[in-house]
Amino acid sequence: MTEPPQPGRTCPLSYRYSPQVFDRAADLETDTLYVVGGLYGNPEALDAVEALFYAETGNKRLVFNGDFHWFDAEPQLFASVHARVVQHLALRGNVETELANDNADAGCGCAYPEHVDEADVQRSNTILDRLRHTAREAAAPSDALRQHMAALPMHAVAQVGGARVGIVHGDAESLAGWRFDPSALTDPANAAWLDHTFDRARVDVFASSHTCAPALHRAGPERWVVNNGAAGMASEPGHTHGLVTRISVRPAPPGVVVRQQAQERGVWVQAVQLGFDDARWQRRFLGLWPEGSPAHTSYWRRITCGPESSGVGCA
Repeated sequence: MTEPPQPGRTCPLSYRYSPQVFDRAADLETDTLYVVGGLYGNPEALDAVEALFYAETGNKRLVFNGDFHWFDAEPQLFASVHARVVQHLALRGNVETELANDNADAGCGCAYPEHVDEADVQRSNTILDRLRHTAREAAAPSDALRQHMAALPMHAVAQVGGARVGIVHGDAESLAGWRFDPSALTDPANAAWLDHTFDRARVDVFASSHTCAPALHRAGPERWVVNNGAAGMASEPGHTHGLVTRISVRPAPPGVVVRQQAQERGVWVQAVQLGFDDARWQRRFLGLWPEGSPAHTSYWRRITCGPESSGVGCA
């Protein structure tokens, strides 16, 4: 007997793909690639991303790999964030995917694992429901904005120097997969899956974000998984800055703060600190999600204090 869907924990079949989809011609070629996951509707973080990116020299590309909406529960802000993001290559995350339809079976589409508390799951579903109303208002009267979100791709392949990069929101098999979470990457039981996945995908690097916990993991000789955690929210314990992924044939320019890095095939794979105007963002957040709201309950401590060292999961 088929179990009924569990909103927020269910991974719809439409989210699935094979690692072999990455064994294709690159969608883009560049010397410097920025991958920005988990912007979460934070316009101050978006300002900081653009400042970092436009300060780079040479051939460069910027990719938003999903969940660029989440806290932006006001139609004008939502529309503004969307318009700025889609000037670059944008992939849909579970948030954009669920905002683009009216089916509540998947809830937020987060596919939360069992260790995430049910109250957190339900709050995320409630946030998504409110944001769906916001998206409808922002898209009125034609609904073109939601149709545009539905048409965004789930993954991309980039050629950066001598390295092929698979860009995903979740993992190499699912839009909302958790196998690129740090806990999964360091689990010995996951090693065989990683080897097989890289063999089938024929990439050197996977860049993801969905689990909101940053990682730079060596998955084998000349193989790396980089998870930027979140750009628009604190991603390291005790700090309030976000993180973005930078992959380049050149080291980071002066002034760019690199938190972790690796070098393979003459290419740097780096987790870059994203500092933004905390005070302004916190005021904006409180205006949208005051104390007692689901987003405030789930995220305010992280926004103001940084994630707990043992904490995992967000949108």
